[in-house]
Amino acid sequence: MGEEVSNKQIVLKDYVIGFPKESDMFLKKTTIKLKVPEDSTNSILVKNLYLSCDPYMRNRMSKSEGSYIDSFTPGSPITGNGVAKVVDSTHPNFNKGDLVWGRTGWEEYSLIKSPETFFKIQHTDVPLSYYTGILGMPGATAYFGFYEVCSPKKGETVFVSAASGAVGQIVGQFAKLSGCYVVGSAGSKEKVDLLKNKFGFDDAFNYKEEPDLNVALKRYFPDGIDIYFENVGGKMLDAVLLNMKIRGRIAACGMISQYNLEQPEGVHNLFCLTTKRIRMEGFLVFDYYHNYPKFLETVLPKIKEGKITYIEDIAEGLESAPAALIGLFSGRNIGKQLVVVAHE
Repeated sequence: MGEEVSNKQIVLKDYVIGFPKESDMFLKKTTIKLKVPEDSTNSILVKNLYLSCDPYMRNRMSKSEGSYIDSFTPGSPITGNGVAKVVDSTHPNFNKGDLVWGRTGWEEYSLIKSPETFFKIQHTDVPLSYYTGILGMPGATAYFGFYEVCSPKKGETVFVSAASGAVGQIVGQFAKLSGCYVVGSAGSKEKVDLLKNKFGFDDAFNYKEEPDLNVALKRYFPDGIDIYFENVGGKMLDAVLLNMKIRGRIAACGMISQYNLEQPEGVHNLFCLTTKRIRMEGFLVFDYYHNYPKFLETVLPKIKEGKITYIEDIAEGLESAPAALIGLFSGRNIGKQLVVVAHE
């Protein structure tokens, strides 16, 4: 029948309006049998090891229709990307003991009824936690957003907003490896120092200390911006549009400045898209997952050779997960925010 064990979960209390709080989530204690139920074919039961905190999860905390991803269900565990170990399987592609990453529950153990979207972890000579970040969804987002959407050329100028976050820190390093000049924005002196001294950005600035973002961008890009990797939206996007070069490219990855607003801010300088013939393209990493092996082939060697560096902000224990997630929206994290549920 399978051993029955306790299973702590992080549950969404109710849909969220405005800025989320830790109290919008609560810890629930349940039990689970360490065996896939007999009526669940092609399923896996996993022990969760690492959980990823990502800005897109804020949108899932609100009731929304027609989104690319379902809202969370109040009263049920939150879900997100994570690294896990298979405890039991009725799926032909997964065996007990396999290490995997994909969308799992914010709980100690999860029953995954459609594990086809999970990736098996073959390379364990790097930290497993990297599969929540640089070798998981954020890393693939940076890779496909920069190389496929932006099509960089050597010598081009690149601007990355939210540059010290899980995606931004990797985009900047890809830009340098491609022979580009890259500047990043972040929200503290510590993060700006990291961008310049750890991640190899050519320059960086604290957007909170800039009274006029348009003036700031002209200082760092006197001849304009070829590529903007967009993670912020709002006033930053407006200022960037004024500073783009003719035929510049913008990869619209995320807009974290807008996620907690009941009424999103408008963008005033969109006519620049026309006058400067700018291509601005939104993208979702899921559309590129069929090329995940190609991404691994490119990025893994660069990590092992020390050509790409990566910083994680690690919260210990499932109980710390709500605070870790909420911290993303005030910029409390430095690097990729993740939660350790269990050490394998």
